[in-house]
Amino acid sequence: MITVSDLTLSFNGQNLFSGVNLLFQPGNCYGVIGANGAGKSTFLRILSGELEPTKGQVVLDEKSRLSVLKQDHFAYETYTVFETILQGNPRLYQVLQEKDALYAKEDFSEEDGNRAADLEAEFAELGGWEAETEAGKLLQGLGLDNLLLYNLMSTLTEGEKVKVLLARALFGQPDIILLDEPTNGLDLNSIAWLENFLLEYEGTVIVVSHDRYFLNNVCTHIVDIDYTKIKMYVGNYDFWYESSQLMQRLLRDQNRKAEEKRKSLEEFIRRFSANKSKSRQATSRKKLLDKLTLEEMPASSRRYPYVSFTMDREPGKEILAVEGLSKTVDGVKVLDDLSFRVNKGDKIAFLADNEIAITTLFKILMEELPPDEGTFKWGVSTSRSYFPQDNSPYFQDGDDSILQWLEQYSKDTTETYLRGFLGKMLFSGEDVYKPVKVLSGGEKVRCMLSRMMLFESNVLLLDQPTNHLDLESITAVNNGLMEFKGIVLFTSHDHEFVQTVANRIIQLRPDGSVLDRVTTYDEFLEMTR
Repeated sequence: MITVSDLTLSFNGQNLFSGVNLLFQPGNCYGVIGANGAGKSTFLRILSGELEPTKGQVVLDEKSRLSVLKQDHFAYETYTVFETILQGNPRLYQVLQEKDALYAKEDFSEEDGNRAADLEAEFAELGGWEAETEAGKLLQGLGLDNLLLYNLMSTLTEGEKVKVLLARALFGQPDIILLDEPTNGLDLNSIAWLENFLLEYEGTVIVVSHDRYFLNNVCTHIVDIDYTKIKMYVGNYDFWYESSQLMQRLLRDQNRKAEEKRKSLEEFIRRFSANKSKSRQATSRKKLLDKLTLEEMPASSRRYPYVSFTMDREPGKEILAVEGLSKTVDGVKVLDDLSFRVNKGDKIAFLADNEIAITTLFKILMEELPPDEGTFKWGVSTSRSYFPQDNSPYFQDGDDSILQWLEQYSKDTTETYLRGFLGKMLFSGEDVYKPVKVLSGGEKVRCMLSRMMLFESNVLLLDQPTNHLDLESITAVNNGLMEFKGIVLFTSHDHEFVQTVANRIIQLRPDGSVLDRVTTYDEFLEMTR
């Protein structure tokens, strides 16, 4: 259990958050959400004891062991994988080190023998004899071979290090686990395994994530950081989002009678409580929702950008024909005799173990790269807009303001129109005069989305559009693409995004074959398991 009392954190006289009072209890999973820069990772650092608050305190049960997902992928280069994972339980690692040092002594004394006996007893009590087996199971669950246990961390790939550090955080049955973006860098099978692990875990989990599907599956509560306040709500992310939107609509309509408002909210709670549960934590969540009062419903002041794609004209029957495309990048053949056709109404999610393959395909289709072999042909009625994964070439003239940058892509170049457009994308007031060279990753993504909307194309190509975005912006882009009447070719790591946008899946497999199915993402996963 963690108790947060009257917590305040200030930087340069400004409160990041203040007067925070929260209680985190065992058996629950708490999803921490908030706009970029709201202080989500900072809040986790305070809970872990890494950062001192300006005021207030964080109290852990005296015997509770807290484990944290580390983000420094190069901090353990000189250790083996097993040593790295074992350090997730600092006391166990310390006992093992001291025990091994004693046995290595040439002048082993009686006193050393007594100390070694004590250490052996503590080692067994801490689960030391099962540690290697547990570490191996964690690695296997995350899709790694347990033969890696005695490899040096310096020999692993970046993706393998991400998984080892996650295994480190989960090792040894800690009482409290703090996870900051745990699904970053994980493949779908590893994410599914992590979800199941957390659903069965009986301690306290506090997780920061932009993955809505993950938050919906594992969370019993949402902790919302919003305008210097941190509030806790019962339910998963979808419940928080839908109920906060409902509350905002009702609060805007002050003429509605209080009793009508109460009935509407109570019906919403009943509907959500009736959802089928699929796990111990989901069952727990349902019980919590059953007890929920209207006073505990969220009324977030969070702002969402307005993302809406319109078409300058309807596309005809002929959209895109790809025949025998091949391409080698840095000596690796990433596309091998690829052929497919895009039809009217298609919203296609492209999947591949090697993400470079999809990025390369999109660049070829946008004529930024020539293919080594093969052809492609766009229909004469198509117009295309492209969202690249790397947008840095679009911001090379860094002294331009946001207003000047957007002007080059707009038919209407009046300041009134451009300011109104940018205001919908959350660039208001003096923000529009900020040089683009100082923009954050999320702000640049919002600029690139604005550019795409101005083009009014009937075919959209998007390479990882949710990268760098907060949950509000991801939701807005998601909704915008769902409502778009044209063609969408895209790739994304966001499960919910793919599931709700795509009506067709094309998977580029490592052996060069292609699996092409007209289906939803969840159905595709079921048929390929």
